Amino acid sequence: MHLQGRQHTKRTLPLSEGTLSTVTSISTNASQRKKVTTLTFRQKKERGVAITMLTAYDYPTALAMDKAGIDCILVGDSLGMVVLGYENTLPVTMEEMLHHARAVSRGAKNALLVGDMPFMSYQVSTEDAVRNAGRFLQQGGMDAVKLEGGRERADAVRAIVGTGIPVMGHLGLTPQSVHQLGGFRAQGKTASAAKRLLEDAKILEDAGAFSLVLESVPARLAETISKQISIPTIGIGAGTGCDGQVLVTHDLLGLFDRFTPKFVKQYANFHEEMNKAFAEYIEDVETKRFPAIEHTVEMTDDEWNEFQRLTLNVERILPRKN
Repeated sequence: MHLQGRQHTKRTLPLSEGTLSTVTSISTNASQRKKVTTLTFRQKKERGVAITMLTAYDYPTALAMDKAGIDCILVGDSLGMVVLGYENTLPVTMEEMLHHARAVSRGAKNALLVGDMPFMSYQVSTEDAVRNAGRFLQQGGMDAVKLEGGRERADAVRAIVGTGIPVMGHLGLTPQSVHQLGGFRAQGKTASAAKRLLEDAKILEDAGAFSLVLESVPARLAETISKQISIPTIGIGAGTGCDGQVLVTHDLLGLFDRFTPKFVKQYANFHEEMNKAFAEYIEDVETKRFPAIEHTVEMTDDEWNEFQRLTLNVERILPRKN
């Protein structure tokens, strides 16, 4: 991100032939892309092609991701922390999730769209799980849903899939169970815990899940799970042995100044750039450098003179206030 100089002149940066070719190629590829489906996920795993996935919570971000060629966009309940400012994901409601899901679905047309089922939207009963999963497709424009947990969620997964709704599982560090796990801690680090995670992965596969997120688990374990199940795995802090990768976009872009997990690679520091832009705007307004002439709408001299003539007559007619 580049901030304009004090003169506020509009500048167009020249594109090299290579850059222009790349931009044209991205635009052409985006327009020619086919819709990514759960079948695409399976085919990529079979061919050994990595699956790309990121979170999005609004229209412009989803639009940019879709144009870049992302395979999958997750409308994650992480929005509770990175967008709504909650301490964790537990307060997020279905209405909040659906609000952001609709925005994302307006921006992304090619990526597979997955709605993250929030806390208590699927844990109480399979009926609740099916009804709320259906809302993500009917009201949120999603293609699939994601829910956390292993064997204890098998019935819910089976019931949702039974209605024709694709389900992505989520094992390892499951943020909705943060209090039960004793905090945001890596999982599967002991032999017995690793065995249980592998068993849970197979149970979710048997229940009909089309893919699994593996979060904060040892890389060797994630690779083993990926090889022992036929459905794709999407890693986040789980090494390169998974069939794909996902990150929270706000972490990737450095969109705020707060704790960033060890497994995040930060590709930009937008928080710092935003601070600079906001500070420059405040200074420009206070010193009246903004708005400049080029940012201002004006009247012709003839119209201004006519306005003055008309208002002069109005002043003569209207009674004066004491």
